[in-house]
Amino acid sequence: MQYLADLRPESGLAPPAGSWARVRLQEWLNFITSEIHAGSALLFNQALPDAVLSLFREKLFRRFDFLQDTLAEKAFLMGPSFSVADAYLFTVLGWCKFFSIELDRWPALVAYRANISARRAVQAALRAEATQ
Repeated sequence: MQYLADLRPESGLAPPAGSWARVRLQEWLNFITSEIHAGSALLFNQALPDAVLSLFREKLFRRFDFLQDTLAEKAFLMGPSFSVADAYLFTVLGWCKFFSIELDRWPALVAYRANISARRAVQAALRAEATQ
C-alpha cells in the first residue's frame, strides 16, 4: 500500500519516506495486518469448532475496543487526513458482515466507516467492485 501511495506522493495518502509520520503509518499498517486482517481471516474457516471461533472473535473484539478508543478522538488513523492505512482498515472492517459481526458495539468504528464510505472515490470503487 505504501508503494501505491508513493507512486502519487501528491495524493497525501502516505507521509514522506524517512519521516516520523511515515513510521506511524507503518505502525498502523502492521497493526491492521497482524491484528485485524489476520484475526479476521481466521473467522473465514467455518470448519473450526465454535469454541475456537468464539476465542478468535473475542480477541478481535479487544482490538476493536482499542480502535474504538483511538477513533473516538480523531477522524482517521493518522489524524485529520485519510491515508492508505484508513483504506486498508475500511476494507478489513467490511469483512465483518461475512462473520455476522455488527459494529454497533463500537460507535466510533461505525462513524469511521460511514465517513470513509461517503468519500466519492470509495463510492466509485465500491460500485466498480459490485459489477465484478
